[in-house]
Amino acid sequence: MLRSIVVWLVGLFLAAVPVQESFGQTARRTDPMRLEPQRAGQTDVYILSFGLWGPQSVFESEAKGAARILEQQLGAKGRSIVRFNTKRWAGATPETILAAAEAAGRTLDPAEDIVVLVLTSHGAPEGIGLVAGRETRLVTPGDVRALLERTRAQHRVVIVSACYSGVFARELADAQTLVITAAAADKPSFGCRDGATWTYFGDAFFNKALRGDARLDSAFERARGLVTQREMREGFDPSNPQMAGGSQVLERLMVACGPSPVRQACRCGPPSARSAAC
Repeated sequence: MLRSIVVWLVGLFLAAVPVQESFGQTARRTDPMRLEPQRAGQTDVYILSFGLWGPQSVFESEAKGAARILEQQLGAKGRSIVRFNTKRWAGATPETILAAAEAAGRTLDPAEDIVVLVLTSHGAPEGIGLVAGRETRLVTPGDVRALLERTRAQHRVVIVSACYSGVFARELADAQTLVITAAAADKPSFGCRDGATWTYFGDAFFNKALRGDARLDSAFERARGLVTQREMREGFDPSNPQMAGGSQVLERLMVACGPSPVRQACRCGPPSARSAAC
């Protein structure tokens, strides 16, 4: 009951936040954002991970943990930017988020590389919340589309951990954009408790499923089952996580993993290609 009241109050708060214009035309100069250079002839993965809701530390923790696991599993060491808001620090503002996207855009090969964007926060049917110090705004699918364009990447992955985040799958998914969300467009998700390490979806997808399987699609299927089991066990209406689009992205991620050595084949290859050593 308490959890339902909290979800309702957050939704009411976000509903009162005016939808502002899309992120500004140019990013202001912020802290340096250094990324390892693109390697010609290889598919490199660049990760942008943002914890947007400053008043609760779970979103900082999830943004950090998601980037760390994605970097390890997708071979993206040195190619990630993580920013987050806390009760005392505004590190994921519209300006810094834009700067991160533009840093990736200056570094990657648009046709060859992949950008993975992770957003974790509270959500509403129209988008997700950003609370950075005194700045409060709603980040809409249109904002995220503009952000992806700043990266210049033709192949993108968007992972949104928030209530009602299925709206991003509905608006953004296509063959070149894989969208994974913690909930359907009309469902809340759970586990956003101050002091927690992960939300329910973040724990299932990043911390459990993705640690053992670098294929985003199969990791998602396992995570969806784990989340649903936990929610039903604890008496919650299932959040119904979503995955849509991305057929070309998944093919390119296979290239990024590479066919060898055996360890990579075990982690990244399709079931028919996995070595008996797995």
